[in-house]
Parts: sequence; C-alpha cells; structure tokens
Amino acid sequence: MKNKSIWLETKKPKTNASLNQNIDVDILIIGGGLTGISTAYELKDSNQKICLVERNTIGQGTTGNTTGKLTFLQAIKYSKIQKIRNQKISKKYYESQIEALKIAENIIQKENIDCDFIKTTTYVYADAKKEIKKLTKEAKLLTKFKADIKINNNQNFKTISTENSFVFHPLKYLYALEEICLKSNIAIYENTPIISLKKINNKYLCQTSNNYQIKANKVVIACHYPFFLFPFFMPLKSHIKQSYIMASKTKEYKNISLITTKKTISYRYQKQYKIFLANSHNIANKLNKKEQFLKLMQLNNNYNPDYLWSNKDIYTNDHIPFIGLIKPNLYLATAYNAWGMTNAILAGQILKDLILEKENKYKELFNPLRNPNLKTILKSTLNITLNAKSFIQNKIFLQKSWYKYVKINHKTIKVNNSKQVNNRCPHMNCSLIYNEVEQTFECPCHASTFDKNGKCIKGPSKYDI
Repeated sequence: MKNKSIWLETKKPKTNASLNQNIDVDILIIGGGLTGISTAYELKDSNQKICLVERNTIGQGTTGNTTGKLTFLQAIKYSKIQKIRNQKISKKYYESQIEALKIAENIIQKENIDCDFIKTTTYVYADAKKEIKKLTKEAKLLTKFKADIKINNNQNFKTISTENSFVFHPLKYLYALEEICLKSNIAIYENTPIISLKKINNKYLCQTSNNYQIKANKVVIACHYPFFLFPFFMPLKSHIKQSYIMASKTKEYKNISLITTKKTISYRYQKQYKIFLANSHNIANKLNKKEQFLKLMQLNNNYNPDYLWSNKDIYTNDHIPFIGLIKPNLYLATAYNAWGMTNAILAGQILKDLILEKENKYKELFNPLRNPNLKTILKSTLNITLNAKSFIQNKIFLQKSWYKYVKINHKTIKVNNSKQVNNRCPHMNCSLIYNEVEQTFECPCHASTFDKNGKCIKGPSKYDI
C-alpha cells in the first residue's frame, strides 16, 4: 500500500528551477495547481509578461489529491445555494458549471491532451427518508433549470443522474497545460515560496523565501488557502473539511461515478482502480487521522487498498467559490467547496477576462467581496467558534497518545515537548498534530501541512517548522 494519491505516480515531464534572481513582470500567478496553471494557459496569448511560482512542485497539492471528477451534479449544492442566497443565484451557479465542462472539453480537444478524459454517468443517491426529501427538492430545482438529468424513484431510495459528466486524470491534464505554458514563454518557478506581498508605487512587490523579489503589475493568488489574513478575513468566510480517499484494483470497472447526500461518500473508476472517498469532517474535529482512515476502509469493506491519502477542501458560507478582485490588481481564486476541478478550470477563464478588462457574466456571482446576508453572517459566527475550538482543544489535549511519539529519520522522538521539533504552526502558532498514515504534521486551525522533516507542503503557512 502506498500512502499517497494514485495521481502522484504520474511522472512529471519537466522539473522547473527555483527563482534565482529579481524579476519584473506584468502578471504574477502564485500557485501551481489547476487554478494557477489554467489561468496562465488562458493568458498565454495576451502579450503579457507572465510568471508563475509554486512553493513546492507543480500539481502536488490539492490538484494532485483530488478524485478527478468533472460534473455539474454536485450532491444537493443547488438547494443549499438557494437556501442561503436565492434561486436566481443558484441557477447562475448551475450555468457556470455547465460552462466549465464545455471549457474543459474544448481545451482537451483543441490541444489533443491525453488525460484519460471519459464521459461518464454521475448519480446522486439517497436512501434515508430525510435525505430522499432533500434530493427531491434538488431534483425539482434542477428540473426548473432544464438540466439534463434523469430521476429514479425507487421504493427504498432515490437517484438523480446525468450523462453529461466526465472523469479525467487531473495531473496528466495539468502537466499538458504546463508544457503549453512553457512553450508560450510563461516563466514557471518551483520551490519558490512567497513570504510577503506589498504594494509599492502601483506595483506589487513579492518577496521569496530565498530573498529574491518579484515586481508585478497584477497578482493572482491561486494557492489553496490565502497566505494572508488581511484584508480578506478568510477564517470568517469559510471553513475547511478533510476527506479520506483510497484507490484499489478492481475487476468490476463501471463507467459511472456516485455521490451520496449523506456521509459524503463518493466513488468513481480509473481504469482498473476504484477510487473511493468518505468520512469528510471539519478539521477542527476528529484529530485522530489514523482512525478516520480505518473508518474509510471499513466503509468500503477493504482493508488493503493500493493507495491511501487525504485531501482538504475549503467551504464558503454560501457554497459559492471566491474568484475575482479583492484589491486593485490583486485577484483571488479559492474555496471551491469540494468541486475544485470544474471551478479551477472556470476560474482560469474568469480571471483572464478580469485581468484583460473584458466582461464576464460570472464576475458578480463569484465576487470574493460580495455582500453578506444574515445567513452567511450566522455561519461566520460558527466559523469563529470552530476556529476557537480547534485552537483550544489542541492545546489542552496535546498529550494524546496516538500522536505523542513519531519516527523521523529512524529516530523516535516526542512531538510535544521535543527540542528537536517545533510543533507549532508558523501561521498562527496553533499546535500541530501528526498524521501517522501520510506521515505529515497538520494544523487543525487552517490546514497548513508539513512533511515529516518540517517542510511546509501546503499553506497558509509561509514557513517551514
């Protein structure tokens, strides 16, 4: 069994150097996941000097740990948006997801990308009375939107399905776009963390961890979690969930993907593998990661998967991502509510239009500075409570035996009071917990993740431990 994503087995075609000089560009993109690379791809013909920097390696973060589904059928997302906002906004979000599918299909065909892109049937399934009621509301809403769906009412369960869905290999797609960007003279630097961003004389000055500077007219923050708190107040507008995923060889390949309305279970097939996701929870809860992986295997009745990993997703208060302008010439794209593949591809086109000052019909829908309403404000209160809970509980219960001792470089050391390991997250000084399955240190406040040697592999932390 390999404690990593099945996609990370894919050989990266090119390793890019880290930045080793001061540079001046028109557009700087921070983040080398699907959002960042899609944005660079969309801007490749704009005659702008573009630079993309990634703190680690292209595609190794959230994109490399997803399940690789592209669908507008997203559990009961449209009912949730309608409840928080209204039906008009819910329909607009539906239309955006349909467009995202078209964008992906067009790019793959135009660039002749081999990324295991397969049209598939996606099902949303409910079997409990309460969940069937929720799914019935979702079906009625999608029918009003004239969505291409089928509804199956069984005596014991209900499903909504569509054949207008796809699965793909996210890293094969990403690496193909990366190659196109490099051929278009877009500079890509890996292992180049940005540790500060300041505006000076109408330009943004970005400092890297190795003391080089990037001056840019416009900056796109395309990393998973923004590495700043101000001016956006991200912790008030969102929360983070962790999901657990396994891939196992199977002889019963099916050209379907399934999502349940309850317990957040989903699966799809990738050639001879079944990819199974379950057990999503707020990162402030369920700190014993090994226990969650065991529950995942129990749900799938398989205790010997070929691959085992986890992923973290940011959820907004109104279930709509943040894509757009947050300050003059400063753009943000994040918080895809677990549907990162469709929304990252869509974000590339939205950001291109905004940067080039073109109209985009989804500008207001995804506006990160959209006005809150009473319901989103109440959710902000819940986010504050969960953040406080996370901070307090990992201080009080740090002596828990299931992460008290860890092995690093063949030496067993005590995590909590060790002089060898600083177990505080550099972002906001939260205590870290140890994920012994994936061998990472994780922050239960804002999801910064560090490898067993203390290197930051996922922000918002700007520093190693």
